[in-house]
Amino acid sequence: MNQSKWFFHPIFVFVLSIIALGLSLFLYIYWYVEASTGFNAVVEKFGLKSGRVLESQTWMVIAVLSILVGFILMGLLVIFVYFQKTYQLYRLQNNFINGFTHELKTPVTSLKLYLETFLKHELTRDEQSKYINYMLTDISRLSENISSILNLAKIESKSLDGEFVELDIASEIEKFYNKNKHLFENSRIHINRSPDHFFMYPIDQNLFEMLLMNLFTNALKYNNSERPSVNITFELREGKLHICFSDNGIGLRKTETRKIFKKFYQVGLADNMSAKGSGIGLYLAQSIARMHKGKITAQSEGMGKGSVFTLVLPYTPGTSRVR
Repeated sequence: MNQSKWFFHPIFVFVLSIIALGLSLFLYIYWYVEASTGFNAVVEKFGLKSGRVLESQTWMVIAVLSILVGFILMGLLVIFVYFQKTYQLYRLQNNFINGFTHELKTPVTSLKLYLETFLKHELTRDEQSKYINYMLTDISRLSENISSILNLAKIESKSLDGEFVELDIASEIEKFYNKNKHLFENSRIHINRSPDHFFMYPIDQNLFEMLLMNLFTNALKYNNSERPSVNITFELREGKLHICFSDNGIGLRKTETRKIFKKFYQVGLADNMSAKGSGIGLYLAQSIARMHKGKITAQSEGMGKGSVFTLVLPYTPGTSRVR
């Protein structure tokens, strides 16, 4: 736990609230008893009017009691908010378990079916090749899901130290696309870059490819178009490099443009719709972007109007070179 924020911990606030409540009750009882037993003696000794006795002390006690009650109410509010966040996290984790179980079970079931087909039937070479390609696709899907979980655990435990090398980001995106073209056969991916310009930036190739894979697959997975498309552009603006991934997918509501980067969050769950994916892809991509000292933002004109995911990196215009 961050030592600089230990006093915001719900347990500490709860204990402080209980102490404040006990102290307020004790102070009230003590004041009441003292005031009652000493009231007559003070009046007789000084000949004061009973209406003015202990008037200043009464207001002081009221003020202190008001502050203590304020602490109690604040503590209860913090506990309530903490409970709500805990419940939300529990719900998201439960949805993640259900979704991720489906993500693992589907390719395993498919692989089992293909292998049983090989055992029960005599297949031609073409049929064998077809089923083998299906199985390789399922294995890639399994490998991707398992790698996401393992890398997420490493990133969150801060045990994953990237090896950062200064490379041309635009070229790396092109290399990634060319290497994985078979995964995007039915899609249109267009990378808008000038062949005369390149953007040197320190990146970890493995992590950066993982970030790109999540952005690409996210754009294609949440897409109902006949031919999903992703348009990638580069723009230097106010000392930052903006790499925009524009798609023609299902779009986003404005309320979801920040939520989608939360761990375990899945689009559609809020509306009781069927959710896709495991809910960690964009969270993982955002974590990787932060490791590169950047961030990912999301924008959309609304449902059915596509989305724009932008990777924003700190960049000095002078480092953009012309060949």
